Amino acid sequence: MVLFLIGLSGIFLNRKNIIVLLMAVELMLLSINFNFIIFSVFLDDILGQLFALLVLTVAAAESAIGLAILVIYYRIRGTIAIEFIDLMKG
Repeated sequence: MVLFLIGLSGIFLNRKNIIVLLMAVELMLLSINFNFIIFSVFLDDILGQLFALLVLTVAAAESAIGLAILVIYYRIRGTIAIEFIDLMKG
């Protein structure tokens, strides 16, 4: 729960750097995985470990797509400041 709250506070306290926001989301997903695995071992059930594997897959896809969008945005605008993200509207 502490890791999740640290990730949540990282989202709310930092509104300027998008890389830190992505890291905070990844920290939140890591804490969810940690809880799934701990409760899976505690309850002697493999379902929590399967959910953790699913969350890891989603986190990897989210990181890859988010960083690809970030690189393309940086090449076009020259900055990754969140203030200018609304310029991405099509």
